[in-house]
Amino acid sequence: MHTITVASVMTMVATLLSAVSATPITTNSTLETANVDSKRATLASGRFTYYYPGLGACGMFNGDGDLVVALSHADFDPHTPNGNPNHNRLCGKRLRAFYAGKSVEVTVVDRCPSCNSGDLDFSPTAFKRLADLSVGTVRGTWNWI
Repeated sequence: MHTITVASVMTMVATLLSAVSATPITTNSTLETANVDSKRATLASGRFTYYYPGLGACGMFNGDGDLVVALSHADFDPHTPNGNPNHNRLCGKRLRAFYAGKSVEVTVVDRCPSCNSGDLDFSPTAFKRLADLSVGTVRGTWNWI
């Protein structure tokens, strides 16, 4: 008859755990997602404007009242596989923008062809959370969430 003590069970578990190592499988999409994830804490800066959304580059319809944003073509296009923006890996990602002590969380649904890298083009409702529409353009910061 064998007597098993807590110490011997813990020793066996420790031995088994030390023998097991997990090796992640890396795919291109995993690497691309990691690039966005690693930038979450990094603040980008740019010009914030607003536009009236409709059918966006991500293939979804949105309206003025939705909390959505268009990314600069310079930031959006490198993540478009095979030239199809509907499959862009940034579509549906969320970011938080900051201006004058205010912030808004928005979802990426479109591409801004006239924006420079770091610039964001908000729906009117999203822009109003940061500044009055009559201001038109502000400079702010943002990060991925």
